Amino acid sequence: MRFERIATIVRREYLAGVRTRGFWLSTLLLPLLMGAMLFLPSLLMMKARTTLQLAVVDATGAGVGERLAAELSSDAAPDEAGPLHQDRRAESSRFAVDLRPAGEDPEAQRAALDREVLTGQIGAWIWIGPEALAGERVSYHAESVSNFVTQAVLADALTRVVSGTRLAGAGIDPTQVDALTAAVRLETVRVSAEGSRREGGGAGFALAMTLFFLLYTVTLIYGQQVMNGVLEEKTSRIVEVVLATTRPFELLAGKLLGIAGVGLTQLGIWMGAGLVLTAPGVLSAMTRLPEGFTLPEVSPLLALHFLGHFLLGFLLFATLYAAVGAASNDIKEAQQLAGFVVIFVVAPVMVMFTIINDPDSTLATVLSLVPPFTPLLMLLRIAVKTPPAWQIATGYLLTSLFVAGLVWGCARIYRVGLLMHGKRPTLAELWRWMRHA
Repeated sequence: MRFERIATIVRREYLAGVRTRGFWLSTLLLPLLMGAMLFLPSLLMMKARTTLQLAVVDATGAGVGERLAAELSSDAAPDEAGPLHQDRRAESSRFAVDLRPAGEDPEAQRAALDREVLTGQIGAWIWIGPEALAGERVSYHAESVSNFVTQAVLADALTRVVSGTRLAGAGIDPTQVDALTAAVRLETVRVSAEGSRREGGGAGFALAMTLFFLLYTVTLIYGQQVMNGVLEEKTSRIVEVVLATTRPFELLAGKLLGIAGVGLTQLGIWMGAGLVLTAPGVLSAMTRLPEGFTLPEVSPLLALHFLGHFLLGFLLFATLYAAVGAASNDIKEAQQLAGFVVIFVVAPVMVMFTIINDPDSTLATVLSLVPPFTPLLMLLRIAVKTPPAWQIATGYLLTSLFVAGLVWGCARIYRVGLLMHGKRPTLAELWRWMRHA
């Protein structure tokens, strides 16, 4: 094995990767796309505030309708406590309440209200009868009843108003009850060896999810890129010319390390940008963040763990993808065989939420030390709560040994498969290639 040949192949694969428009477009657009997937739905829900024309018929005789209209108006007003403490559901819903007196013929009035809904004069209507004060349901009538957010805001307001009416009827001051039963807000503080730091549970969860899916996506993308490259060289017979001057293992090592360098470059750009943006005061100076909002901290150590687990994960799965490409005759065969590789990439997704909820559980510890799952699951545990150093070191060691054995075995398949054409090899034949190559 000659290292200068490997270095030449590494340089060729690396420069071919980073000089493409696709590399720079994906470097810019993939984080934006992932951010949009995480935050755009809730942002659109908050910004797309629609006003519902709601007709309210109060047949209680206790002024419930008037208090409900006032309650819904106060829900739409800004909260003095700041944007962080506002009810996000209330932010996305507005009501224009039209109070209607109860008529002498309830059935005729209900039918007339239905006609107003169908003609678009009102969006919905509710009838609050005396039975509502006794705990019976209040019916919500509309053409579409799928807007669960609006219904939840309305139900909360109704609950507060009806509960207050019941308390007043029992001679109890509702405002005093509200003061005595006020909710207690929980402030989360993350304790680490570097010190304690306020951090919202949602922020930590978002960080863990972002790092997990970023590693998951990039590993799949670059792993399949290796498979497609090997298959293209094999089917076009270019590899036969290349193998006249270099050994199969040198070609495999150069291809893996070169494309790994492309991935590390891309991730390095992302992690560098993340470290800058999450530095104290940087993002808050660029945009207006809600009062009390804290960004999750992306420490340099976490960034290094991320890059380290990417390198191991990439080498693990890219080696398998290279063997798949070498053993296949066309893209259809390769995609069928690649399904077995994808299983090991997708499996950690099934236990992701379990590990986020309890990163120190026996299940989380054991699975994060099983080499095919270590790159994704150990990184997830580190992002949520740093596990003991011996577990991190064991994960790195076991995965490195597993990758070394995998490269040794798959290099033999790669060596024979590159020059084999015709029918797809069976598992027995692949085993023979590994033994005798």
